[in-house]
Amino acid sequence: MVEWTDFERATIQDIFAQMDYETVGPAALSRCLVVYPWTQRYFGNFGNLYNAAAIISNPMIAVHGKTILHGLDRAVKNMDNIKETYAELSVLHSEKLHVDPDNFRLLSDCLTIVVAAKLGKAFTADIQGAFQKFLSVVVSSLGRQYH
Repeated sequence: MVEWTDFERATIQDIFAQMDYETVGPAALSRCLVVYPWTQRYFGNFGNLYNAAAIISNPMIAVHGKTILHGLDRAVKNMDNIKETYAELSVLHSEKLHVDPDNFRLLSDCLTIVVAAKLGKAFTADIQGAFQKFLSVVVSSLGRQYH
């Protein structure tokens, strides 16, 4: 079980309360697909992903990016039980979708970059630490089925 400080809880809730899901989710997923092109293999049915412009303007990528962020809401609301919260998603990604679990980490890194850019100087080292701790727990939980 993960121990959360009051600061970490408040920070995570504050970040997600301020987050513009319509821009952050698509930006994070697009960045992941551009920077790590091998992750595109899971999105073969999303149409044109031939270059950065095509990925960034792809409406299916935008929708899925928003879906991912809304999925993170579940973890924000269940910070004391994230592993159980994502148990079914872990099975889905492992057994049905066969997603390489390292891709969750790559996406979380891209999300951190996008959030840092949006928050600017307000994204201090302490806030980043809390955010990355949260994402690490989510990534671990999504990868749980693989172990």
